[in-house]
This record gives sequence, C-alpha cells and structure tokens, in this order.
Amino acid sequence: MTAAVLQGVMMNTLDTAIWVDLPTPQYMRLCNLIRAQGGTALSPTLYVLEDGKLVNFLFAVTGLRKFAAEYNGAVMRKIEGVAVKILPLERVLKSKKTIRRDKDLAHIPLIENVLKARRESEEKRK
Repeated sequence: MTAAVLQGVMMNTLDTAIWVDLPTPQYMRLCNLIRAQGGTALSPTLYVLEDGKLVNFLFAVTGLRKFAAEYNGAVMRKIEGVAVKILPLERVLKSKKTIRRDKDLAHIPLIENVLKARRESEEKRK
C-alpha cells in the first residue's frame, strides 16, 4: 500500500513492501544487507530497520506480470527524498483484487475512489 499512499490514497500502512527481482533462495542476500545496516530479521522476508521502520521483501506479486514487465511500467516517486520506481495505482489495484485478503478488500474501494477522482479531473480538463 505504500505505492498507493504515495499516489494519493488516504490511509496508513505498517510496512513498505519492496518487490525484488531475486530468486527466493537468495533472500539471505537481503538479510545480510539489512543486518549490515543495523536491521533485524523478523522472518525470512520481513525486517525492522534500525529506525523502527518495517520492510517486507516480495519475490513475486500475485495477479501481476513478471517483475521486468511491471518495472517497465512503474512510475517514479520519492520516499524520504530518494527517487524510486513504484507500481502505478491501477496495478496495485489489480494485485489487491486478485489476492483478496481481508485488508485488500478494505483497500480496494479506497484505491478505486482515487482512480475515479483522477478520471473525473482529467475529463473536466478536456
């Protein structure tokens, strides 16, 4: 949901999910990187950073294309002053509609409302 929040969806999220293009067995590379920076592993993919932020590494995102295809369509946003590529809101919505966890079901209408407001705003500008 961090990508959605960065694109105007009004809500909170507890962690930042980062999709990495690594085979799952290589997750130890991430673990070693986080530990070298003072972070702690809570699970093989979830880490708490030295400043208390939570990072969740994803090796695949349900409902979406492969990493390279999604990366090509990603949009740039800044997180704490650093430019990063994030999934466009439409792709976040696609994944949430596919996964359908309880929290995804709560997020779907929030995302749809922002997308609807964008469309209406674009139509008014025409």
